[in-house]
Amino acid sequence: MSGNGLDTGARDAAPAVETAEAPDDAGRSGRFWSARRLPAALVAAVVLGTAGIFLYDVAAVRAHRPAMGWRRHLAHELATRHLDDAWVVTGAAVAVLAGLWLITLAATPGLRGVLPMRRGTPEVRAGLDRRAAALVLRDRAMEVSGVQSVRVDVGRHRIRARAVAHFRDLDDVRDDLGTVLADGVRQLGLARSPGLSVHVRRPAKR
Repeated sequence: MSGNGLDTGARDAAPAVETAEAPDDAGRSGRFWSARRLPAALVAAVVLGTAGIFLYDVAAVRAHRPAMGWRRHLAHELATRHLDDAWVVTGAAVAVLAGLWLITLAATPGLRGVLPMRRGTPEVRAGLDRRAAALVLRDRAMEVSGVQSVRVDVGRHRIRARAVAHFRDLDDVRDDLGTVLADGVRQLGLARSPGLSVHVRRPAKR
């Protein structure tokens, strides 16, 4: 269940509590790298198709057949157009952007939705889906007395919990919620414990 936006009234909202836990260096594990199957398949298809067409045309010319019209047109355009031509500049810009995109994909891990877990043995790596972690923490938070609904967002560096409390003092609910969630985060066994931010408010008045 999800709560609505935070109420700014002093009587209806408790001060937010934020904690930042020190990284656990024992059994530290880096992020998982994405296989990048779709970009790799697209690049391979484009390169293979372009190379195949050029190879066929070159073989046809070697067999004393006329070159394809598109290749003669392309050779003419490349020979007559100036470097400051709009089409030349546009094509160069597209090529640069595509190259930067491929370099970024090659240099970044990806898989932002998987949180690395502590490594008990060097041979085994484990990861936890962020949505699964959020669901586990939300179930733990709903066990706190006074919590009517709660929304938990799990990020790579911070976990944010926004709860609605329909009874009990807001400060008490916030303290209990922070304790339960901090314990739940430790039990997740993450390689790097994210910071925790807890917000508690009253239900919106109707």
